[in-house]
Amino acid sequence: MEFSEVVSSRRSIRSYTDRAVSEEMIDVVIRVAMTAPSAGNQQPWHFIVIRERENLDRIPLFHPYAKMVRKCLVAVLICGDPDGKKWPAFWPQDCSAAAQNLLLAARNLGLGTVWAGVYPDEGRMAGFRQLLKIPEAIYPFALIPLGWPDGEFQQMDRYNPALVHLDTW
Repeated sequence: MEFSEVVSSRRSIRSYTDRAVSEEMIDVVIRVAMTAPSAGNQQPWHFIVIRERENLDRIPLFHPYAKMVRKCLVAVLICGDPDGKKWPAFWPQDCSAAAQNLLLAARNLGLGTVWAGVYPDEGRMAGFRQLLKIPEAIYPFALIPLGWPDGEFQQMDRYNPALVHLDTW
């Protein structure tokens, strides 16, 4: 698939089939996520692969916008770890870049995803810390359910020339 098609056809997918996502595909999307740029190459991220049905089903109890995890077989929680980093304040941008890479890698494989925001919502972060035994110094950042979409991807052109400024505002 051409890169522009990967990007323009990536959509938030909230309904999945019961077809399994292979360990190899999970490995690919996480490897691609880890190629994201980060401030000073500090790579302040951790990835938790969630496959246990019981854990997936508990997530909507503290994350009201993550009900789709009840329809997927696997999700990835991206976490930020600013501790000991030279530029600790940049971890949200770094984790955002990793999340975008993961979304695009999944789309390239034909998988559907949706970015369910966690950080900076204290309740959502606390819920993930408790459910997955995440240390207090680690920030649950974004939950990304993965699965085979129950439907088709469609390309969309979101280009808006009114938002482009040349040389000055």
